[in-house]
Formats: sequence, structure tokens, C-alpha cells
Amino acid sequence: MLIRAYKTTCFFILLFVAFSCDNSRYFEENKQIAGSVWNRNNIVSFKVPVTDTHSVNNVYLNIRHNGLYEKSNLYLFINIIAPNGNKLRDTVNCLLANDKGKWLGSGLGDIYSNQLLYKKDITFPIAGDYTFEIEQAMRMDNLKNVEDIGIRIEKVK
Repeated sequence: MLIRAYKTTCFFILLFVAFSCDNSRYFEENKQIAGSVWNRNNIVSFKVPVTDTHSVNNVYLNIRHNGLYEKSNLYLFINIIAPNGNKLRDTVNCLLANDKGKWLGSGLGDIYSNQLLYKKDITFPIAGDYTFEIEQAMRMDNLKNVEDIGIRIEKVK
């Protein structure tokens, strides 16, 4: 009986691992916002090592907030700094709720997760470390109820 339970447990673990594999993900990292309060001077930075300059990629923003977030959107300033020092700066408006106030994305309890397309079908022209800097641009010093911010880069198939 114990052996049968062991085999069943192993089967479910292998099944979970097999379905958890994500072949398209090239890079993904999320950083927690301390105390769920994002100060406007707290620039969240990600270093992405790039060796493949030929593949086409999509870049996503990962945003987690709790149900007490007081806005329906989140404005961000995003800097992408190439290995040669060239810099691209964008202002992005991330919609987090619909017109009726219903949170978008997926929710678990009082936490809502959004993965929003930021850049579509891009290539990285130079090999090396790219730095992605994200700062909140909501015109308030302390933006409350933001849990995590992150980026995800997927290779386009």
C-alpha cells in the first residue's frame, strides 16, 4: 500500500513538472514592492543577459496589486538601456480595471495579477546585458497597494 501511494505521488509530481515547463520564456523576474508602497524614487531594475540577437521576442510587464489599489490604471516610465549605453524611454499606461471597476487579470483572494504586452516582435540588436528600469509615474510620492512588478520576455515561435 505504501509503495502504491509513493508511485501515485511521484506520478503527480512528474505530471506537474511536465506541464510547468515553459519553452517560450526567455527571461522572467518579479520584484516585491516593500510594504506594498511604491515610492516614486524607487526605480525597479532588471538586468537581462542577451546572447541571441536574431530571435524575435515579446516583452511583458507583470503587475500584482491588491484589491485596495485606488486607481483603475498604473502609469509607468520604462527605460531600456542597451549594452552600448543607448537608452529608450517609454511612458506606458497599464489598465488594471474595466469601466465598471472590475479588476482585470487573474485573482487569487485579494491579489490580482496582470501580464500586459509591452513590446511586440522585437529583437535585441547587440549581445550583452540590457537593463530594464521601471518607475511608477502616478504623480504621487507613495503609491499604495502595489505588491510586485516584473518583466517577462518570451521568444516568438
